[in-house]
Amino acid sequence: MVAVQFRTLVLAACWFLTLSGARVSAQNTVSTGGAQKPRYDAQGRVITAGGFVESGPVIFQDVTLAAGLGNWRHVMGGPEKTFILESNGSGVALFDYDNDGWPDIYLVNGSTFPALAGKEAPPHAALFHNNHDGTFTDVATQAGVTNDRWGFGVTIGDYDNDGWPDIFVANYGKNRLYHNNRDGTFSDVAEKAGVALGNWSAGASWGDYDGDGLLDLFVSGYVHFDLNRLPYPKSEVVGYADCGFRGINGLTCGPRGLEGEPDHLFHNNGDGTFTDVSVKAGVADEKNKYYGLTAIFADVDDDGRPDLLVGNDSTPNYLYRNRGNGTFSDDSYSSGFAFNKDGREVASMGLGIGSYLNNGRADVALTNFSDDFKVLYRNDGDTSFTDVSNRVGIADISIPFLSWGVGLIDYDNDSWNDLFIVNGHVFPIADKSGWGSTYAQRPLLFHNTHGGKFDYVPPVVNTGLAVLLSGRGAAFGDLFNDGKIDVVMTPVDGSAVLLRNVNPDHHHWVELKLVGGKGSPRDAVGAKVFLKANGTRMRQDVLSSGSYISSNDKRAHFGLGDATVAGTAEIHWPTGHVEFVRLPAVDKIYTVTESKGITDILCTKEPCKIRKPAAR
Repeated sequence: MVAVQFRTLVLAACWFLTLSGARVSAQNTVSTGGAQKPRYDAQGRVITAGGFVESGPVIFQDVTLAAGLGNWRHVMGGPEKTFILESNGSGVALFDYDNDGWPDIYLVNGSTFPALAGKEAPPHAALFHNNHDGTFTDVATQAGVTNDRWGFGVTIGDYDNDGWPDIFVANYGKNRLYHNNRDGTFSDVAEKAGVALGNWSAGASWGDYDGDGLLDLFVSGYVHFDLNRLPYPKSEVVGYADCGFRGINGLTCGPRGLEGEPDHLFHNNGDGTFTDVSVKAGVADEKNKYYGLTAIFADVDDDGRPDLLVGNDSTPNYLYRNRGNGTFSDDSYSSGFAFNKDGREVASMGLGIGSYLNNGRADVALTNFSDDFKVLYRNDGDTSFTDVSNRVGIADISIPFLSWGVGLIDYDNDSWNDLFIVNGHVFPIADKSGWGSTYAQRPLLFHNTHGGKFDYVPPVVNTGLAVLLSGRGAAFGDLFNDGKIDVVMTPVDGSAVLLRNVNPDHHHWVELKLVGGKGSPRDAVGAKVFLKANGTRMRQDVLSSGSYISSNDKRAHFGLGDATVAGTAEIHWPTGHVEFVRLPAVDKIYTVTESKGITDILCTKEPCKIRKPAAR
């Protein structure tokens, strides 16, 4: 306890010094890490858009056009990105909206100022139905989910426990809660439900924080953006600062120097409505109004109750520990999650949850601005985290990149989670700046070496790792039901990119779709699954949100390496019930229903049997 208190005091002192040193430039657009020397590859290309190799393993291929996603375009403001509202991009969700056993893709879209004023048609979100043959069809209009508002985050959860996933979209302006009508269409019930809010909601997460079997909703607030008082450089709104970055002034202002938005926790009343309990629960952020982006409900202290992690841009992160009585304790500083290893806040964008050591604990990967290293927090137990970015080998390589979406995924099915990061700058001028960075950037992939280290995987030319885009959101999942984790990336302005996993390994795998029983959320959000194979005990969590304001495929995916026996899954259900389920064979997708065992099987690519969810 003394050590924890000392650590808290040290971190608090670092935060005070950081604030004191930043006051002169607090109104400016600045990196939290400070200017770094530009880096170039052997051909003289800026490393964020270079560093390609001619040969090597082909891990991902860009199949966007072949899959039918190429005609949809993300739009967010104008090309100059004058205001921060135009820069942050949107999220993406992978989920099976029609319960046919195949994940579909929901792509949130932005908007423009003329569209907000009613002077032009707004851009639309896309819902790409999985056709089971490697292609997708946009059915957003028919489904009623085009969201003609300025969209940012998305989280998927079955809030009414009817067996069909619902969609929450966080917007600038009023939010959307799309209730699944179970016939391929959705109805926006946000106003009736009491979760519409207003101004700028960025990220969101579903989680049953009070253990009543109903999913509650957390919504992170970002910047308070007033259309009547726009934050131009040198304006009163930004304290007359000439917003700049690395010697270039007159750029986009914020988030530092702008007023933030509070966060909101909505309790599910069980009748289709929600009650705002943010203040009572201790997660409102009304005083600090930090710039909240990605939020995740996850049980990081393994006490059976979902805790709440919030990545805050350019301000300390929040880790709220669930007390089990309807309230949370703010363990941000004592846990080590508020800052990086230097005792410094970072421009937190994305959060990825997963166990990289296979020790049964949930670790956290965090993405942030360029000129700063990306962070991997090792979970040491008892709500304590250590920044191990340097020692695992991801810090130095990641510094030039401005990073957003992130996932701890086992791309090669060797039983160990690897690290995938999506990148893209916020300033279009980056290409001409001499900063050693570019507007469009390539993703990063780090391979887990099984010993607490990661090896950088170079991008082979004309493959998925060599794709350049001003990336933002990303979602991870098995889109083709072939046991390999694919990636959907969304840019600011442009087509989404679908990277199909074509890694040449022949490793085995299993996936589990969980269905909660009495007392658990129907979609089992908050459940934890452990599986032992190849002498390692792996862990996967069923989460409703993650990456950068996105939502991943909820099915628990386990790479088995060369093991030919699938083993026994140890499932910790949200009720606290622990169930052991023997998996009969490898390379299959199992549906496991709480207290009933395996209730459906999807064989490799072809269904063994598929049943619609029965009422419980």
